[in-house]
Amino acid sequence: GSSSVLDLDFLPRGSGIVTRRPLVLQLISSTSEHAEFLHCKGKKFTDFDAVRREIEAETDRVTGTNKGISSIPINLRICSPNVLNLSLIDLPGITKVPVGDQPPDIEYQIRDMIMQFICRENCLILAVTPANMDLANSDALKLAKDVDPQGHRTIGVITKLDLMDKGTNVRDVLENRLLPLRRGYVGVVNRSQKDIEGKKDISAALAAERRFFKSHPAYRHMADCMGTLYLQRLLNQQLTNHIRDTLPALRSRLQGQLLSLDKEAEEYKCLNSDDPSRKTKALMQLIQHFGLDFEKRIEGSGDQVDTVELSGGAKINRIFHERFPFELVKMEFDEKELRREISYAIKNIHGIRTGLFTPDMAFEAIVKKQIVKLKVPCLKCVDMVIQELINTVQQCTNKLESFPKLREETERIVTTHIRERESQAKDQVLLSLEIQLSYINTNHEDFIGFANAQQKTNQTSKKPSAGNQVSHSVILKGWLTINNISLIKGGAKEYWFMLTAESLSWFKDDEEKEKKYMLPLDNLKVRDIEKGFMSSKHVFAIFNTEQRNVYKDYRHLELACDTQDEMDSWKASLLRAGVYPEKTTVSKGTHWRSSEESSRSQAESFSMDPQLERQVETIRNLVDSYMSIIYKSIRDLMPKTIVHLVINNVREFIHSGLLAQLYSSGDQYSLMDESPEQALRREEVLRIHTALKEALNIITDISTSTISTPLPPPVDNSWLHSGSLHRRSPPGYSVPKKHPAPPAPSLPIRLEAPAPPVSNSIDTTNTTSRPKRVPPSVPR
Repeated sequence: GSSSVLDLDFLPRGSGIVTRRPLVLQLISSTSEHAEFLHCKGKKFTDFDAVRREIEAETDRVTGTNKGISSIPINLRICSPNVLNLSLIDLPGITKVPVGDQPPDIEYQIRDMIMQFICRENCLILAVTPANMDLANSDALKLAKDVDPQGHRTIGVITKLDLMDKGTNVRDVLENRLLPLRRGYVGVVNRSQKDIEGKKDISAALAAERRFFKSHPAYRHMADCMGTLYLQRLLNQQLTNHIRDTLPALRSRLQGQLLSLDKEAEEYKCLNSDDPSRKTKALMQLIQHFGLDFEKRIEGSGDQVDTVELSGGAKINRIFHERFPFELVKMEFDEKELRREISYAIKNIHGIRTGLFTPDMAFEAIVKKQIVKLKVPCLKCVDMVIQELINTVQQCTNKLESFPKLREETERIVTTHIRERESQAKDQVLLSLEIQLSYINTNHEDFIGFANAQQKTNQTSKKPSAGNQVSHSVILKGWLTINNISLIKGGAKEYWFMLTAESLSWFKDDEEKEKKYMLPLDNLKVRDIEKGFMSSKHVFAIFNTEQRNVYKDYRHLELACDTQDEMDSWKASLLRAGVYPEKTTVSKGTHWRSSEESSRSQAESFSMDPQLERQVETIRNLVDSYMSIIYKSIRDLMPKTIVHLVINNVREFIHSGLLAQLYSSGDQYSLMDESPEQALRREEVLRIHTALKEALNIITDISTSTISTPLPPPVDNSWLHSGSLHRRSPPGYSVPKKHPAPPAPSLPIRLEAPAPPVSNSIDTTNTTSRPKRVPPSVPR
């Protein structure tokens, strides 16, 4: 029944739940009298019966006509010479039993609605309680105490004083002796429903209220501190004080918001859609920032370092020094197949003659065949770098999303240029391999030569290839999970692994103090394991080719990594250490041989005479030595070729040629057309920025022109902790002497649309018991 306390002719009144939506009411003292609704912008109401009908119609529009409720507020501004400056929010009274279209949990929904407003620190709470109800059972006071335990924001209002039984009164409540409040209580006598239906005007009602307090024996001594007019002045004064008290925090919040929008608003001001010169300047600045961003992502920078993932330059560096060597190592040839090719080459070169010496032509034929195989990983390296450059460009153009045409054109021009450089880079890579094929330099200082190859052949019948020779130093370290340990033995565990050319060891931690196991690499191979349905890890397995247990009683060792890149690094390092992947498929275009062809091939492989076997081993050593030189040269030359022909050229093009191509591609002014979303964002930012500056100016004026009065001292609230309440004064409590409140200063408190429905305002509500939600800042 809080609407009755406001006692305004235009508010709907009646039995049952009448206020079914929050009403944000702004009362502004003015020489003219009219009303405005936020949902009817520009329309001024001078007939307040029409205002009431509009409130009822707008309520029914959202909630229906059968007692439904909604938390969407109605915003109403009243300008009148008969009101003081106040902002109030009229809230529904809590209903216990649903009627009409109301949901079963109507009580909790209304309580939630009320809590949305009274939880806010910049609201005063007008707790309304009827005089003919026991104050100890007041839902309004209980709810106000939950959100305002210190009583800083709560004002008590006692209604229906004229409806009490004869001989009873609430003097001890109004004198603040029973259930005292820090801000005290005010009693009011409102018009009855019969008075309203009989068109009794407010001035007559106020006069009748005045006579009631003056003539009542229990209240006449405090008549000057009772009544609707006194409540208006009291609310105006206390709201003014409350606004002034909350200004420092409000000013700080507004200044923080203004500071956060300053840079963005300044940028938008430079994009004046009516000024072509500003558009041209903005275009140049955006392309300049795009070039700087691209260079930072490629070259790296000390500021704005990405700590989540690798950026463009770091990924390209990884391609050069991890992925490309990995692709080269994957090209390692099958030992038996290579020896078979060498033996066929020697025999075919001799023809019908029986050769006495190892022919040079066989060596050159095998070496050239191996060099040709390098085209695939080299071209793949170029492809990976190009793709990463295109990804980097797309990431940089994300900052141009406010201008879709500019973003699309910039991305198209730069990507086209990258593709042109890709073609040149691939031509240069193929040319480098053709150069290697054109002349086999057997006088290279690192080449072992024929004599050394023969001596090596005599020392051992089979040695690891020179291309695969790795020092005994550590190749790779890192955390891996042994995935296939049974649950009985503890389940999957994470260890610190260390890979050398001879063994794979793992430790309890990365300090390498407690070694758990050392696994020799002899006869080991790598096998891929499919990723489990519920697993996020990437898994590969190590097993023994001679069907022996790898680790304790495990036939294979499953190792799990967190990312695909980690797994690729470990597999590449294992290849360098001589642990090759298992070959489980047949290449495309290869046909299964018949058993007769297979047996004949085996016979040819294992029926070589000792002299031919020595020649094959010698050429094998020579090929290893020469290919080691080629690998070293290619690993060094590829990054240099790509950086020179692609990366540096693209970077130079972005700085010097991109802007010219944008201007020549068409109407440059259309490139700066904003997206609809960006246009809305710009208008919103500029509007909020202007509003924040105006608000800060208003706050500055208020803080220097108002006078604050101290808040009353705390009261004894021990009644909150007692099991029952007795109508007596708390111990040691003296009745405070009441004085009329001084006239309130004229302070317009305006809520400009479309601000949220809560400013520094007063909530009027007749509320209920335990709230459904209490703000975190309030102790339970």
